[in-house]
Amino acid sequence: MLKKETLDFSKIRLSEIIDLDFLQRFQDDFAESVGVASISVDMEGNPISQPSNFRKFCMDLTRKSSEGLRRCKECDVSGGKISADTGKPYIYGCHAGLVDFAAPIIVEGRQIGAILGGQVLTEKPDLEKIRRIAFELEIDPNIYVEALEEVEILSKRKVEKAADLLFLVANTISQMGYNRLRIKKATEDLDENIHQIVKAIDEMAGSSVQVTENQNDLNNEIQTINTVSREINNFLDFIKKISNRTKLLGLNASIEAARAGHVGVGFGVVAKEIQKLADESKETVDKINDFTENIIKTVDGTVEKGKESLIGVEQQVAAIQEINANIQALAFTVENMVDLIV
Repeated sequence: MLKKETLDFSKIRLSEIIDLDFLQRFQDDFAESVGVASISVDMEGNPISQPSNFRKFCMDLTRKSSEGLRRCKECDVSGGKISADTGKPYIYGCHAGLVDFAAPIIVEGRQIGAILGGQVLTEKPDLEKIRRIAFELEIDPNIYVEALEEVEILSKRKVEKAADLLFLVANTISQMGYNRLRIKKATEDLDENIHQIVKAIDEMAGSSVQVTENQNDLNNEIQTINTVSREINNFLDFIKKISNRTKLLGLNASIEAARAGHVGVGFGVVAKEIQKLADESKETVDKINDFTENIIKTVDGTVEKGKESLIGVEQQVAAIQEINANIQALAFTVENMVDLIV
């Protein structure tokens, strides 16, 4: 049975359809040039890229605190959920006073991951609030405030544009990757279908070749029958000649018996039986000759039909072989396509 495309979208993972090396390079360059942090995650929140331009304030201090890590994850989940529900980037303030964003990665209407980023400020921070947070997280407030000074202050509009651009690029390359995966799967299925067709045609060709061989054997057997029938006719001609001679011999014997008079009466009876036997032999030979002539005629007709059938089968074999060659060329092309897509 030929296969149709059977790509199970529900089992597709972001790492399967996106070029992670390209994503990492773009993410690193973008984060450094714009001044934001960024990381890409799958639907389970597992990173599929390395962190780009992450701040010491976040990575070395806030997230190193057990309470800080819990709050960060809570913010990430909340921001990710809202972005998923709206289907667009969502900018929000984190528990530590920074501005973050979440941009969903959506393919065919289904979210398969997200880009998280930010770790910036959009205005000067309230240092007293920062110190209070540091105390809650059991972090030295002075070190915490000092690390905060390394965080860039960007306009809210710039943060929005950064989030929009990451959203656009990530979703574009994800959609391209998904289309590429579908083409690859469809091409693999096509390649498998073609090989099934080639196999079926090979079997047909083999059967046709067997039919050709059987027809040749049959023609040879029929020709043998024809030859034997002609030999029988030759033998019957020989018997017919003997029968004619026997009849002539019986006629001569009758004449001689008539000349002998009473003495030749017994001989005359024998002569008549000889003539009768000769006549019956001739009739039998004629009947057999009619039968063999009919056999020869029928055999000749069968041979001619067999030749026509054989020509048809040979033409069929040639056509099948040509189709097979074309399909194998197509299969070679499809295999090259698979190699190009992989």
